[in-house]
Amino acid sequence: MQKTKLTLIASAMLSLTFGQVAQASSHREAPNITRLPTVDSTDFYAFNSYEEGRGEYVTLIANYIPLQDAYGGPNYFAMDPAAVYAIHVDSDGDAVEDMSFTFNFSQTLPNDNAGVALMVGAEGEQKAVGVPLKNVGGISASDQANANFTESYTVNVVSGPMRTGTSAAVMNDASGSASFGKPLDYIGNKTFANAEQYKAYADSFIYSATIPGCDSPAKVFVGQRKDPFAVNLGKVFDLVNFVPVEGDSAPGADDAGGFPGGITQSPDNDDLADKNVTSIAIEVAKSCLVGSGNGSIGAWTTASLPQARILNPNASFDNTEVNGGAMTQVSRLGSPLVNELVIGLADKDTFSSAAPKDDGQFADYVTHPTLPELLNILFKDAVNTTLGTDIETLAPTNFPRTDLVTAFLTGFEGVNQLSVVTPSEMLRLNTSIAAKSADMQSPFGVAGDDLAGFPNGRRPGDDVVDIALRVVMGRLCYPIPVNGEDTDLGLCTPEDASVGNVPFTDGAPSDATMMDSSFPYLAMPLPGSGAE
Repeated sequence: MQKTKLTLIASAMLSLTFGQVAQASSHREAPNITRLPTVDSTDFYAFNSYEEGRGEYVTLIANYIPLQDAYGGPNYFAMDPAAVYAIHVDSDGDAVEDMSFTFNFSQTLPNDNAGVALMVGAEGEQKAVGVPLKNVGGISASDQANANFTESYTVNVVSGPMRTGTSAAVMNDASGSASFGKPLDYIGNKTFANAEQYKAYADSFIYSATIPGCDSPAKVFVGQRKDPFAVNLGKVFDLVNFVPVEGDSAPGADDAGGFPGGITQSPDNDDLADKNVTSIAIEVAKSCLVGSGNGSIGAWTTASLPQARILNPNASFDNTEVNGGAMTQVSRLGSPLVNELVIGLADKDTFSSAAPKDDGQFADYVTHPTLPELLNILFKDAVNTTLGTDIETLAPTNFPRTDLVTAFLTGFEGVNQLSVVTPSEMLRLNTSIAAKSADMQSPFGVAGDDLAGFPNGRRPGDDVVDIALRVVMGRLCYPIPVNGEDTDLGLCTPEDASVGNVPFTDGAPSDATMMDSSFPYLAMPLPGSGAE
C-alpha cells in the first residue's frame, strides 16, 4: 500500500517537476545564451574510453549549437570564428584548470573567398556568377572538389590556467601541421549518396594528433552528430500531457504491468530524436591528464567571445565584423542540468560566466534548493486530500542538502572525489575505474550498479534526466546498489525524503547501444534529405 501511495505522489509531483527542468541537458539554459546559439554548449561528456583497445584513454566531448534541424540549409551550422571553445581539466582538486584544450575555427571559400562561380549567359557574353550553396555537386571522402565552403580549426593545449598558462599547438599527425579540417554537415543523400558514404567522408576527419608533453597520440574530431540527449519535451511543456511513471513492470517489458496509464519507454517519446548537434571530441591518454593527483579529474567546457563586436555595415564573407577586447566567457557546462534545475533565473548568466573556483556564490542553490520546496507548496495539500494521507512535506528535509553537495560539488569519496576537495561544479571522473563495454553499461550509472557511469563522469548513453530528477527528490537518502549490494551512502536517511525511492521517468530511453562504440562515440548525424 505504501509503495502505491508513493507512486501516486510521484505522478502528481512530476507534473511540475518536468515543466521546470526539461530544457534538455543544457540547450538554451540561460537568458543570454539564447541569443548566442553558436556558443551554446548543449552537453558535456567525460568518460573512460570503452572502444576496444583504448582502455588507457579518456574521451572528452563538448556539444554545441542546439536543436539543429538536419534540413537547415543553405548555410547549415558553422562554428563562430571569433569564439574560443575550450575543454578544461582539473587534476588536483583546486577547482582551477591544470590543462585546457582550446579550439579556434576559421572559414574559407574557394577562389580567395569569392566562392565557386558558374558561367552564365549567352555564348560570348557569359559572366562568372557565384553560387549560393555550400555544395555544387556530389562530395565524398575521396573527392571534395564540389565543396563551396571549408571550415578548419586549430587546437592548443594550455598548461595552467587558460588565460595565463603556457600554450602550445596540438599537431596533426597526418599533415604535420597545426590545422585540422571539419566536415560539412550531412546536407543529404544526393550530395553524399547515402549514410555509408557520409560516414566514410566524416571519418576522414578523425585525426591522430600529437599533444606536446604527452607521449601517446590523441584523437581529435569536430563535426556534426545526432543529438545524443533524449527527453520528452513537447508533452512536458504541454502541462506534462502523460503520466510520468513507468507503465510497465520494468522498463521495456511491454507488459503494462506497472503504474496504470503510466508512460512506457519508447523512442517516440524523444523529441530530440530528429535533431543534430556539433561535437568537439578529443581522446587523450589518461597519463597525460591525471597530473600529480589521485587519478580522478574534474572537467568542463566553456566558450568565450571578445568583449566588443562592431558590425560592418558593408559586410562581406570575410569581413562581417571587427572584434576586440578581452575574451569573455559566455557559456559553461560541466554536470548536466545544473543551470536548468538548480541555479535561479537571476543568476543563470552569472553561472555561465563564472569559474568553478568561484562557485561558493551559488552554494545556497544546492544546500537549500528551491525546486523541491516549490513542489511541496503546490502539491502537498492536493496529494494529502487525494490519498487521505497526512504527509508533512514532499520535499527532502535534510538541510543543508549534503546529498546534493556531494553529487554536484565535491564528488563521492572513493568513487570520483579528487585528492583535494574544493566544492565546485564540474564533471568528476575516476580514470582508474575500468570502462564497461556498451552492451554492459547501465543507463542509470552508479545508481544502476555501474561505477563507470554518471556521476562518475558521464557517458553518451547515461540517462541523466531520470537520474537527476531522482537525486533532487532524495534518491541518495536510500541505499543504492554497489557491486550487487545495497549500500547506505550515509548522506541522509529515508525519513528525510518521503518520495526519494520513486523511479521517475519521462519515457524517453537512452542507453549506450544507441551510440557508436568507437571514437567519437556519438551516432552519425541525420541527413537533410533522404534518398530519392
